Amino acid sequence: MDLLPRIERYLRRTRMKPALFGRAAVNDPRFVFDLRLGREPRIKTMRRVHAWLDAQGAEGSSR
Repeated sequence: MDLLPRIERYLRRTRMKPALFGRAAVNDPRFVFDLRLGREPRIKTMRRVHAWLDAQGAEGSSR
């Protein structure tokens, strides 16, 4: 599963602000904004975000 669509679904469902998500998941408030602009995160970062979403009980497969 692509990372950005999963994050966007989580943001819509929880009404969390993108900066708060980025800070909570990877300590980077610009993370979601940068992804939206085409940033390609490293595999390690992607795994970290998927793990964070899994821990939050986000729907869908983590990968």
